Amino acid sequence: MDTLLLARLQFATTTSIHFLFVVVTLGLVTLLVGLQTTWVLTDKPVYERLTRFWGQLYVINYVLGIATGVVMEFQFGLNWSGLSRYVGNVFGAPLAIETLVAFFLESTFLGMWIFGWHRLRRGVHLALLWGVALTAYASAFWIMVANSWLQNPVGHEVHDGVAHLTDFTALLTNPSLGMALGHVASAALLVGGMLMAAVSAWHLIRRTPDLALFRTSLRIGLITAALSITLVQGFGFAQFGPVGAVQPTKFGGGPAAEELIADWTARFGPGDYTPPVLASVGLGFMILIGLGLGLLWLLLPLLWRDWIIRLRFPLWLLLLALPLPFVAVILGWIAREVGRQPWVAYGLLPTEQAVSGVGPGVMLASLIGFSLLLGTLAVTNWVLLAKHAARGAYDPALGRRPTQPPADPRPEPAFA
Repeated sequence: MDTLLLARLQFATTTSIHFLFVVVTLGLVTLLVGLQTTWVLTDKPVYERLTRFWGQLYVINYVLGIATGVVMEFQFGLNWSGLSRYVGNVFGAPLAIETLVAFFLESTFLGMWIFGWHRLRRGVHLALLWGVALTAYASAFWIMVANSWLQNPVGHEVHDGVAHLTDFTALLTNPSLGMALGHVASAALLVGGMLMAAVSAWHLIRRTPDLALFRTSLRIGLITAALSITLVQGFGFAQFGPVGAVQPTKFGGGPAAEELIADWTARFGPGDYTPPVLASVGLGFMILIGLGLGLLWLLLPLLWRDWIIRLRFPLWLLLLALPLPFVAVILGWIAREVGRQPWVAYGLLPTEQAVSGVGPGVMLASLIGFSLLLGTLAVTNWVLLAKHAARGAYDPALGRRPTQPPADPRPEPAFA
């Protein structure tokens, strides 16, 4: 067994699972802000009920996702001590800001929002949710700042075998940051929109109570998903230029890549400095899924006079297409991270020098343990989401008055 391979498999597994929680969190919180803001402005009960229903699903995903993020922090010290030692002074700065500023604030705002129903004024309660959303995006920003530095190390100097931060502004203006951040944010919104549309479609197919309410959320989710896939495609294709300029080996050969490989060979010795084929495969399939989801625009005209509900088969299409954005974000992560290999910090720190000096048996046990833990959390998350989504939006627990007993749902007339 190869310790390096086991460490990489563990990081890939745990990061992939954690990333699924992240995109759901970012996507749903954005939609929640829109729903609750509309409720406060219009005072329509439908938007309060939608906020409570989707807010409950958001809270479930957020709470279980916290544990997966904690595992990510552990791995840097346990499995990648070489990374922490060599580039920790630079790489750790944005991670520390993310943890101390964004994450703690986000959790505080969310707790006050959860327990503030019917205790705070509407404007204050809404401001808390805006705070949750803004700090969630701030958290994503600082994570992407750290990741972009690994993709393109800038603003540092190496002294005595340790990288030191010399230009903090360079981290924020990294060419590999801007379009990648937009790509991730729009992908998260796509996931949130597809999740909202698919759950709503499921209720409309089953003709469950609150059909009018899920008709509204179907429209919101589908329109959000259609707009988001356009942004995803735009930010995605816009990355080829800046990424190709700072990582010539990621998208194939060429004079720039050959020159860079010759320089690495002289500095680090002979070796295979081309990324694994898995990166290209992941990129190709991600693009195919992205282009396929562009067909969501063809469903928008069916919203006229509720033809999308009357025909029924478009609802099945939305339900069956739900896994696609999740698969696409994992493939995108593979293309970005595997395409950087064999480097942890591109052109600066080889992956084999970053792994901790532990035996393969210990690393295998760690791989199995963390994979089982995060896998259990992921399964639990989706079971709970499915369970609470199936209950419908008639009277969710979130936002219910403490003295108010659960209400019994009353069927509504089905669509003709």
